[in-house]
Amino acid sequence: MSGLPPYAGLGERIWYYTFRVICGLIFLFLITPILIVMPLSFNVEPYFSFTPGMLSLNPEAFSTRWYLDILQNGMANPDATEGWWADAWANSQWVRSMKNSFYIGTLSTLISTALGTLAAVGLSRSEMPFKNGIMALLISPMIVPLVITAAGAFYAFSQFNLAYTYTGLILAHAVLGIPFVIITVTATLVGFDQSLVRAAQSMGANPVTTFFKVQMPLILPGVISGALFAFITSFDEVVVVIQMAAAEQRTIPRQMFSGIREQISPTILAVATVLVIISVALLATLELLRRRSERLRGLSAS
Repeated sequence: MSGLPPYAGLGERIWYYTFRVICGLIFLFLITPILIVMPLSFNVEPYFSFTPGMLSLNPEAFSTRWYLDILQNGMANPDATEGWWADAWANSQWVRSMKNSFYIGTLSTLISTALGTLAAVGLSRSEMPFKNGIMALLISPMIVPLVITAAGAFYAFSQFNLAYTYTGLILAHAVLGIPFVIITVTATLVGFDQSLVRAAQSMGANPVTTFFKVQMPLILPGVISGALFAFITSFDEVVVVIQMAAAEQRTIPRQMFSGIREQISPTILAVATVLVIISVALLATLELLRRRSERLRGLSAS
């Protein structure tokens, strides 16, 4: 069904369809690398290219061996039938990297969400002085080149013996996630009715009760969206990890980076496919939260 009104002229119709073609080409340009990586991760051969069997859609040319290798790489005894999962959980390189990514990402997200939400609520108050300057300072980790942030974090944390520790990595990732939380929560607070806060305070509620009983339920979709952005930022970050992590603290991006340099294995493509699926699930969650936030703020009817 065309979205053009009946009175649209020839020029408007041409631009209407041209704009959609341009958007389609941009979308195709962005998604093509993913569309290539995903089928290659099922290649039975250890190549980063399409084999004749794959191009002819021969079932024998496809395999899930690289997905199984995610669990088996580094195991003491991959052929054992008992204690297989315990071996994989303790020794598999990729499983260890996934554990580190989720551990560091979860804790850094909790820190960045708590601090970023408090900062956004404070910046939303009309009596807050120097709001623009403070906002620019807080979101500066998003603007400053990541290698500079990583070098600065390494130098600062080294003074407190936090370099090459999980605590240092979690704090560094929290610093990178805070700007995303601030921006997302601040956007949610734009439509927040401050008279609700004044009404709660006039009824005798203290600031903490007002925040958790009045503000938080209404801005919760924005808080969760910011938390998801912070988690994705931590989950995908590699520069700070290269600078500050020891060998036993490798995350998934760090393991993939090492895998590309040290050994070319399609296991990397299988891991990339798993990460794409996780990213799509998180983006779908963000979209659902955005729509819920719009409904709560009366910006959307459905």
